[in-house]
Amino acid sequence: MNRGLSLLVAFGLAGCTSFGPGTVNRDRFDYTEAVAESWKRQMLLNLVKIRYGDTPVFLDVGQIVSAYSIQSTFSAAGSANLFTVASAHVGVPDASVGVGAQGTYIDRPTITYAPLAGERFARSLMTPVPPVTILHFIRAGYPVDVVMRLFTQEVNGVHNRHGGDLAARPADSEFVALLEGLRRIQTSGAIGLRVHRIDREEATLITFRRKVEPDVEEAMIDVRKLLGLDPISREFKVVYGALAANDKEIAILSRSVLEVLIELSSYITVPEAHVTEQRVAATSANETGPDGSMPPLIHSATSVDRPGDAFVAVPYRGYWFWIDDRDRPSKRLFTFLMFVFSLVETGGKDSPPIVTIPAQ
Repeated sequence: MNRGLSLLVAFGLAGCTSFGPGTVNRDRFDYTEAVAESWKRQMLLNLVKIRYGDTPVFLDVGQIVSAYSIQSTFSAAGSANLFTVASAHVGVPDASVGVGAQGTYIDRPTITYAPLAGERFARSLMTPVPPVTILHFIRAGYPVDVVMRLFTQEVNGVHNRHGGDLAARPADSEFVALLEGLRRIQTSGAIGLRVHRIDREEATLITFRRKVEPDVEEAMIDVRKLLGLDPISREFKVVYGALAANDKEIAILSRSVLEVLIELSSYITVPEAHVTEQRVAATSANETGPDGSMPPLIHSATSVDRPGDAFVAVPYRGYWFWIDDRDRPSKRLFTFLMFVFSLVETGGKDSPPIVTIPAQ
């Protein structure tokens, strides 16, 4: 009987223990990893779909509700006839003991998805990235040549490369030279930003610092010449547009996120069989600059079998499309793209994904 009481006490204490706190460590990181991985795969799959002229679809995780329920029951019963003639063996106790235990564990996750469409689609994908955002990326340390290749259509009338099947065109030679000059200036730390009020409105100014090395000063002269800027001024107003109003403006015609996705999709490697069957256009050749071939913004691979060492991989039309986990430049750019995708949505009042985990 003492042992039975001990079991009853143990089950009673277990029933009084709080179950909820123990789920936080597991659920928080498990759901974070799952959402991040699905987001990566969705982004790559949409790049591949755009490459094939297919329809991209974006689904946001709106809410995650995971309900836990644990129930436990314990029962014990016993009877005894001690030393009676009615027992099967005279002088031997006739007794019976019954013990029962039952437990139930239930996990019911409910996940809601919100498709990106209508006003949200236009706001998130069709609105051009503001030029000031591009400058802040550069100021934060992202390579200016990568940022400009990705987000600008033209700068003061100098055209960037345009991918995609409908309006494909190579970059102007002046644009490649512009990237090289800006990269030299950025590496030296001689480029800066300043916010100034002009006619009661805030204006963003890009500045070239004084007292720099001769080669950096030469790069500044080249950049001014390529953009038609005042050869003496070191401060220029940045505006949105294709052409500057005067020689103290830098007009940036920026791309929308959808245009960025179209551009990146043009770098996706496709199976040769699909090109032969005219299901998709062949991958464009790399751009060339004064120093030779320029590397693609992003590099992907394709195979029939699922890759074993991929940063992200998705199946499509009988093939696997993937980014190698050892391809650090492509990984960095892919992560940067997802970071930008989450930042550029403007004017929305939508709440971020909510994780609700009732534990009973």
